[in-house]
Amino acid sequence: MHVPLSPVAVCWRGGLALTLASSAHAATPVIRIGYQRYSTLVILKASGALEKALAGRANVVWSEFVAGPQLLQALVAGALDFGQTGDAPPVFASAASPDALVYVGHEPPAPLAEAILVPKDSSIRTLADLKGKRIALNRASNVHWFLLQVLHKAGLSFHDIKPAYLPPPSARSAFESGQIDAWAIWDPYLSSALSNSPRILTTAQDIVANREFFLARRGFAESQPDLLREALHQIAQTDDWAQVHKSEVSRLLATQTGLPYDTVYSAIKTRDFGYAAMSADIIREQQQVADGFLKEGLLPSHVDIGSTVWK
Repeated sequence: MHVPLSPVAVCWRGGLALTLASSAHAATPVIRIGYQRYSTLVILKASGALEKALAGRANVVWSEFVAGPQLLQALVAGALDFGQTGDAPPVFASAASPDALVYVGHEPPAPLAEAILVPKDSSIRTLADLKGKRIALNRASNVHWFLLQVLHKAGLSFHDIKPAYLPPPSARSAFESGQIDAWAIWDPYLSSALSNSPRILTTAQDIVANREFFLARRGFAESQPDLLREALHQIAQTDDWAQVHKSEVSRLLATQTGLPYDTVYSAIKTRDFGYAAMSADIIREQQQVADGFLKEGLLPSHVDIGSTVWK
């Protein structure tokens, strides 16, 4: 798979990535895509397949984000049209702005791609030992839901811990300097942190699915459905390729993240790729996430997932 990279001008302002489009192309439709370094969208971006498919019809611009909540903040604000995140970010985004986004598809579960880490010599040995401990996590991210379910499994709640809401780079620094007791984190930050030999208290296996979703700005989905369908078609083809070319995917993601190839491959070889449209079962699964956060008092209002699915 040939993966040429196209230069994109990006301006960071107030935590949002705003793409500077040339005035010469002002009349040409644009699809603005937010991505993270460890996702199907990275592979699609590197391949240039979407640009080829939309040549003469629309321009594609890309903006990188450190995590899903920041990406969806940009989408809700109108700075993006499309993106990919974990399960929790769209729930929080929909609670804050009910009509801003729509679900347009999902990926297979990846429970081994997130974990709770503790220092190798930590006294924390069981999930119940998390009581009273200071735990770092990225607020409203996939690990927020994961940690909540871990606590419930141990008969605990968020009231029983001291959450430290930190983005991954800050959380890693705090973890390695001993300022926090545990860290709930996902790949590629998980794979990177493992190089310093922390201990995995638990992965998400048999706790949560850890599923990725594709989201679109509702206004974009309604005004540019053909562009959105083409993007989803290219994502599906990219996933089909990635599922049978995991060595090539690992090399690409190693370049993107700066992680050693062997570290990336050990994570990617257990991960499945495969775009699918939203189904009744997935809607119910995601509704459980929304209802769980609401019951815990972490959401300001009820979110109806069914009403946020692109028809």
